[in-house]
Amino acid sequence: MEELTARQKEVLEIVSRHIEEYGYPPTLREIGAKLGVSGTLGVLKHLDALERKGYLRRQEGSTRGITLSQQGQGVPLPIVGQVRAGTLHPAIEDIEGHFTIDRSQMDKGGTFFLRVKGDSMIHAHIVEGDLALVRPQPDAHNKDIVVAMVGGEATLKRFYREADRIRLQPENPNYDPIIVHEGDGEVSIVGKVVGIYRQME
Repeated sequence: MEELTARQKEVLEIVSRHIEEYGYPPTLREIGAKLGVSGTLGVLKHLDALERKGYLRRQEGSTRGITLSQQGQGVPLPIVGQVRAGTLHPAIEDIEGHFTIDRSQMDKGGTFFLRVKGDSMIHAHIVEGDLALVRPQPDAHNKDIVVAMVGGEATLKRFYREADRIRLQPENPNYDPIIVHEGDGEVSIVGKVVGIYRQME
C-alpha cells in the first residue's frame, strides 16, 4: 500500500465515516462539501489516487459507487491531546491528529486516542509517546487501566475500588498511588484503555 498525502487521508476518512454512519458511501458533492470545495474535479482526482493506491474501488455511472477495499477498511480515530501517566495533569482536549486502525480492532462507542506523557505506567509496558486507545465508559472493574479525572485533572492509572476509597495505582515504584477517600473529592472515569499503539522509530 502506497503512502497517502494528507488530503487523500482526509478524503478516505470522509468516505469511511460516511459509510460507517449511514451504511452507504457519500456522493462527490458530499465529499466536496466536507472538504470545503465547490467543484467535483478535485474530489475525482483524490478518489482516482486512492483507487490507484488500492484503498477503494469506484463504479462508473453511480453517484455513490465507492467501495472500500479490505486494505482501506481502516477507521481514523482522533488523537485528543495528552494524558499524563505520572502526576495529575490538566486534561487537554484539542484534536492533534488522527490515527487509523483496522475496523475489526475497534469497539463500538466513539473510541479515541490519547497520547501518553510520563513514565508512571512503564511496568504495564506503557511509555511516553504511546497512543492509548480509550473506550469511553463511566465505570471500571478493579485492575482495569483507565483514564480518570480527579479534581478536573486527568491521569492514566490502574483502577481499584476499595472499602471507603478509590486507589489509582501507578505501575512504577517511583510513584505513589493517588488515593481519593469518600467525601474527599470525586473520581470520574473517562474510559478504559483497550489498546496501546507505539511507533518504533
